[in-house]
Formats: sequence, structure tokens, C-alpha cells
Amino acid sequence: MNSRPKLYPLQFVPQLKEKVWGGHQLQTLLNKKGTETIGESWEISGVEGTISEVAHGPLKGMAITDLINEYGETLVGERVYKDFGSQFPLLFKFIDAQQDLSVQLHPDDALAKSRHDSFGKTEMWYILKADEDARLILGFNRNLSKDDYVKAMAEGKITSVLHSETVLEGQAFFIAPGTVHAIGAGVLLAEIQQTSDITYRIYDWDRPDTDGKLRQLHTEEALDAINFGKPNASIIYTDTPNKRLLLKKCPYFVTYKLQLTTTFSINDFQLGSCKVYMCVAGSAQLIKDDAKISLQKGQTVLVPACCTSYRFETENATLLEVYIP
Repeated sequence: MNSRPKLYPLQFVPQLKEKVWGGHQLQTLLNKKGTETIGESWEISGVEGTISEVAHGPLKGMAITDLINEYGETLVGERVYKDFGSQFPLLFKFIDAQQDLSVQLHPDDALAKSRHDSFGKTEMWYILKADEDARLILGFNRNLSKDDYVKAMAEGKITSVLHSETVLEGQAFFIAPGTVHAIGAGVLLAEIQQTSDITYRIYDWDRPDTDGKLRQLHTEEALDAINFGKPNASIIYTDTPNKRLLLKKCPYFVTYKLQLTTTFSINDFQLGSCKVYMCVAGSAQLIKDDAKISLQKGQTVLVPACCTSYRFETENATLLEVYIP
């Protein structure tokens, strides 16, 4: 007789990462624990060394990889389990940049596989809060050849060829592999990405890390990975309250925005995948049978694939809804 617990909407223990560029907004605005300068809260992670554990209920303390091994397609969905096995394919974070992050880029699947035996890193951002004049670096400010780039790096003038733009709360951006990018000081955002922690850092503002040493740059590794074309990173959309609004569809994730002012029911949506919800404003109650999950700004929940019907009760909440295509 199988006595394993029945699956229910799962929240995981956030894993906080101290960063030299981090601040305190994850604690003060998103109610994370910790006193250090926290740069990242890893909400759901299957990355080796930072595996998420369930925060509540009968499955409390169980690692997400063990959950997938135990429940398989019932948890992640038939097509996800078929494609990824016990590996959870996405990583969900909140990021607080009190200072500028390093200028960096990520390899695509092919390069990451050949060099690191890893997934590549495709990601997207949703801005929760931005100080006045806060900026993102996205690509280059002119058409740049590989030779131009090498020359700028050699002369220490890389910042002169970078494109930056101011950002506002509610904006969203898609960061394809190879896109040179950096989150600027004063930005608080949600990040959805492939399960990968591979970053090629090309400039770090000549700033020592928390240990007092300069962080490693990846000048040579990055050269083969950079996309010198215009990134077209900005996601243009118009809010549509109480409807499912598509922000981005790519081979790795599909993200909708739900701006809710009333109860919103979900029935038989994307049955081949689990769903993840990140609360980026307000609060809601997720109701599934007898289970009731409180979802505050800065919290994340995974709804197993077997939970096909549930609802959000709220008067004011904004959620990012993500599934694996």
C-alpha cells in the first residue's frame, strides 16, 4: 500500500546569497530573513549545491530532486519529466542590486554543454522596484565587430561601448544567451532562468568581492559566446487586469502576468507541466481543495501538474505564472 503524502501546492525555503553588490530590500520589502547584504533569494532551485527544500506540510524538508524522483510526472508534468528526468529545469530568484552587478553574459545550450556539461542560461526579468534613474545595461550602444570589442577591452574602455537604459517598475526584459548585460544599482527584480549558474564576467567595475579580492573575469571564454547584434530585450505589453497576459514564450519557459483584483480560477491549464507563481505585488490566497497557501509579495509557489484546478482569492495581487513548454 502506497502511503506517500498526496501532493499539494509547494513553497520552498528561500536560499539567500550574500553578494558584494547586494542590499537589504529582500529583507525589508520581501520579508526574507538575514542581516547581511543579500543580493539574491533563490526561491526554487535544482542547481547542484543549492537544492531547494520544501518549507511546509507533510513533505517539509524534502529536496526538490528527491520529490521529482518520488513523484515524477505527477509533480512536474508528463512532458517535463520525459525531457528532464529528475532535474528541475528552471531557477527562480529575486535579486536586489544596491550596487551595479558585473557586466556579463551567458553561453547557449551548445556551448555550455561542450564546455561545462551544463544547460545554457536563457533568462527574463520583471522589475519589482526601481530607484529614480536606475538603469540596466543591455548590449552595445553601436554596431560593434569582434575586433572593435577586443580593442575596447584591451584599452580598458569597455564601458564606453555599452548600451544602458532607465527602467521602471513593471517592465520586463528577455535576456537571450550571448547578450551582454548588467543589473544597475537601485533595481529589485524577479528572475526566471534555465537551471544553470554559468556566467562569463567581462567587467566588474574594478571592485573587490566580499573577501577583498577581485573576482575572476572570463574575457577569453566570453569572446566565443557574445552576440554583437541588437538584443531587443525589452518586452512590450499593456496590462489587462484579471486576464492571463503573455509576457514571453521561449523554448525553456512561458511566462504570463496575472494582475488580479478579484478571484481568479484556473482549470486544466497546460496539463503537461507544473506551474510556478511568483507574487510580485500585493497578496493572494491560493486555494486547492483543503490546502490554502498565503502568497505575499516576494513569495513563490509551485503547483504540481496533478493539481489541475485551483483558484486565487485576492483583491489586489500581481503574479508571474510560469510553465515549461
